[in-house]
Amino acid sequence: IRLAGQPIEARVTEDIVRLGIAHVPDGRGTFVQLTTEENLRVGAMTRKDRAGVATDMDRMYHYFPRLRERRQQQAGTLSGGEQQMLAIARAMMLRPKLLVLDEPSFGLAPLVVQDIFRIMRTVNTEEKVSILLVEQNARLALEMAGRAYLLETGKVVLGGPAAQIRDDETVRRAYLGY
Repeated sequence: IRLAGQPIEARVTEDIVRLGIAHVPDGRGTFVQLTTEENLRVGAMTRKDRAGVATDMDRMYHYFPRLRERRQQQAGTLSGGEQQMLAIARAMMLRPKLLVLDEPSFGLAPLVVQDIFRIMRTVNTEEKVSILLVEQNARLALEMAGRAYLLETGKVVLGGPAAQIRDDETVRRAYLGY
């Protein structure tokens, strides 16, 4: 596995982070004892540009206004949707080249999911951050993706342009339910 020609296998986590890979784990993964703002600062821990970190905090609060309202609130007391927003914002504080999202819609209200995916599209298109998305909501994932891979029991059974997979009648019937 390589990122921009650099091998990443057999590297320790902090070295992978320094390559510009940020991960939003399944189950949110916030630091529940820390405040929202402290969680965001943890995301920027490897950065040395204080002014840039402050600017990015404001940018995260722009993307996720609820986090600004709850910046002094302990992360463990946030709703599930707010914790997911915080996990994404914390990862974005790294200023990653690649953002890896594991089931970001899991257990969230549909409106929260729409907001999160709208923001992820913006991050991808305007900030030029590549996104690797693992998502069971195939319809939503195929709307966002440029390329897609369909997995069955851990094996790739289909891969290609997301629009082509989305428009494939067999895929639609078997996986998308329409």
